Amino acid sequence: MPYTNYHSHCYFCDGKEAAEFYLQEAIRLGMPAYGISSHSPLPYDLPWTMSEVDGDTYINEIERLKELYTEQIEVYRGVEVDFIPDVAGSRFIKDEFSLDYTIGSVHFVDFFADGHPWEIDGRHQVFLQGLDQIFKNNIEAAIQRYYALIRQMVQDDPPDIVGHLDKIKIQSEDGQLFNEQSDWYQQAVSETLDVIAETGLIIEVNTRGMCKQLTDEPYPSYWILRQMRGRDIPIVLSSDSHHPREIMSHFSDVTEQLLAIGYNQVRILYQNQWQDKPLTKNGIEI
Repeated sequence: MPYTNYHSHCYFCDGKEAAEFYLQEAIRLGMPAYGISSHSPLPYDLPWTMSEVDGDTYINEIERLKELYTEQIEVYRGVEVDFIPDVAGSRFIKDEFSLDYTIGSVHFVDFFADGHPWEIDGRHQVFLQGLDQIFKNNIEAAIQRYYALIRQMVQDDPPDIVGHLDKIKIQSEDGQLFNEQSDWYQQAVSETLDVIAETGLIIEVNTRGMCKQLTDEPYPSYWILRQMRGRDIPIVLSSDSHHPREIMSHFSDVTEQLLAIGYNQVRILYQNQWQDKPLTKNGIEI
């Protein structure tokens, strides 16, 4: 049985190949649907976002691929949108890019003194600099702010999919800087899940950290997924692929865990609508 994947980066941002190569690999793997979701443009000098001038080219290229491969696979145009209050979010871009869906992610938490946003999922040294300069080395305050921003995004500027919910855990220094089992951390996550459950938004189960050997579990961690299941929060399985060979990275292993947790269905964008489909140990029943 096949899988789907809607979190995928190509050469319009920091992906390694043209979008067409990802689709060709998805077809080879028997995927019924695939989404391209380049990083949205941002008003900062960053190496991994799409350029403003590439917007029309992006729209036209994905449209071309939709038509070219229409008999072989459903192709969807998405964007991974950074939520930065009053700067960037889904409402700034969805209509402009004629998107089928958005993935809303928090990569930045507040700003350095020079006005540049603090990236929380990049180099660890940058993380430590921001923790020192912005939060006076108060890790709890920094992480509370991270989850508060996710809640604000969900309430004020909701995307279709909440991206890599707990990605900040990659900075934990194997639990030395902060521990996921701490009461304050689990409370922050629980409050965030409550807000997401109220909105009905989808949370992605993202295998990127496993692919890069940064984590042993997906984003979010399995203990969070158990809480999500108790709240009936829908999920979509994503690889956050940056190369065609990554588009189903760790899907089988994660599927086994999802089934054990009680997730026996996933939500997919298929036939131009979001719908729930059975999840089995061999993939998604279409």
